[in-house]
Amino acid sequence: MTQQPETTGLEQALHTARARILADLSAGDVAQADVVSLVEEAVAHRRWWVEQWPDGMAFVDGLVAQDVQDSLLERYGRWPLCPVCGGADLHALEIEPELGENPHWVCAKTATSVARLGSLDTLP
Repeated sequence: MTQQPETTGLEQALHTARARILADLSAGDVAQADVVSLVEEAVAHRRWWVEQWPDGMAFVDGLVAQDVQDSLLERYGRWPLCPVCGGADLHALEIEPELGENPHWVCAKTATSVARLGSLDTLP
């Protein structure tokens, strides 16, 4: 049985999103099994979401990242911490655009683009 092209594109988008988030989690040494499970939950949720709104496939990377970030905040705390500001005022980076293509991590306090999603391991 051959998959439909939409399904293949959806699965590719979800695999790409998963890989990018796992790369960023690994960069911060927070890719433990329970955290990876949060990624899988977010991917499953967004699979359903894109099946309902196929035009949203281009936004799935950033949305999965936001879902994981929200789950981590609820269970463990802020992630990823801002490397720009540091100091006692710890805050997390945010994904921008919130609903758009080519998401990247941004320090909202300084409006500094820090890294593309999946590229936190390239930071000094």
